[in-house]
Amino acid sequence: LGADEWGVATAGLITMGCIMLRKCHLNTCSVGVATQDPELRARFTGTPEAVVNYFMMLAEGVREIMAELGFRKVNDMIGRMDMLKQRQDVAHWKAGKLDLSRMLAMPRGLGNDHPYQSTSQDHQLELALDNELLKLSKGAIERGEKVDETLEIKNRNRTVGAMLSGKIAKKYGEEGLPDGTINFTMRGSGGQSFGAFAVKGVTFRVEGDTNDYLGKGLSGGRIIVVPPEGSSYVPEDNIIIGNVAFYGATGGEAYIRGKGGERFCVRNSDAHAVIEGIGDHGCEYMTGGRVVVLGPTGRNFGAGMSGGIAYVYDPDETFVDRFNPELADLLNVERDSADEIELKNLVVKHFEYTDSNVAKVLLDEWDKALPRFRKVFPKDYARVLREKALTDSNGAATNGTTHLASVGASDDGVGVRG
Repeated sequence: LGADEWGVATAGLITMGCIMLRKCHLNTCSVGVATQDPELRARFTGTPEAVVNYFMMLAEGVREIMAELGFRKVNDMIGRMDMLKQRQDVAHWKAGKLDLSRMLAMPRGLGNDHPYQSTSQDHQLELALDNELLKLSKGAIERGEKVDETLEIKNRNRTVGAMLSGKIAKKYGEEGLPDGTINFTMRGSGGQSFGAFAVKGVTFRVEGDTNDYLGKGLSGGRIIVVPPEGSSYVPEDNIIIGNVAFYGATGGEAYIRGKGGERFCVRNSDAHAVIEGIGDHGCEYMTGGRVVVLGPTGRNFGAGMSGGIAYVYDPDETFVDRFNPELADLLNVERDSADEIELKNLVVKHFEYTDSNVAKVLLDEWDKALPRFRKVFPKDYARVLREKALTDSNGAATNGTTHLASVGASDDGVGVRG
């Protein structure tokens, strides 16, 4: 019918052992494919050889069908509607009346036209802003020299930083560069996917605003977004970044002076982010990391959230109406706890990086502010932490009355408070 490709991702997943339980978001995959639970992950039996074997058999089957139809190449099949015919043996009262003749009509092409893709798309990568970033970062990548530069950015500059991070990852792998090695300040409006896949050692500061998918796949870098100097609007009352920020982030940190759109930190698995308000579906399907929201949230916060922790400032005590309780509990942040230390450290960092007035007010009145924070704690994550704490070979102790609210995670392990 004219398609240039087809997808077989689900079949490939099944060859690795997936049995289509359709509960990937619940962290309870019984065959260990989609879960953070070490006991369930141990059940994974997939092998690369099984996947290779499947695709070899798939290719062989396709070649057999192509041979029966008289085709040598896939391109020869594309757009050949004349090789399709509608079944006549359909007895269903509704389906039997379908007329597909117009869908199967063979169009007349122009003289030099082809039904298959004959010209590759020009992505104009030579015009990408990353080419300039790579030039400025050459000394940092090759010799570890520190880079600190300021550039102008426009909305048409998309996926800024992805090529730079790819170059760093290719040379240094997951370790990246030492923190603070590469520092870029961008003035203007960042396009879609600004800071995508930013790796360790890379810091992007935007003085302006950004579009959707900010920090997509953030991989250890740092992203800071603040209003431009001299702006007249109140940051905490205005949206400064778009929707679906930090989707699928696997590490790093972010500090946003202002509000974000919908689906903030969806599928975040290890990044730490602070923001001053978000739209609907915050932390959806989140599996790890930390999120601090210093302002209002939209509805359905924490839907499908199976890991990580979120702290939400809730002075009017209305967050419970916008929180999804299916997989997570809503708890208070206890004074003198690991949670308080972690939360305050993140708010302090937010103030240091953004000069946020919201953070300053909270820190100046911390004793009054702390009781107004709510901790979003996934139930499965709490169970795993509790079990780990009770069996920790390093001697983590409990008094025998540990509650879900008493178990918290810290950078160096698990803390249990009696």
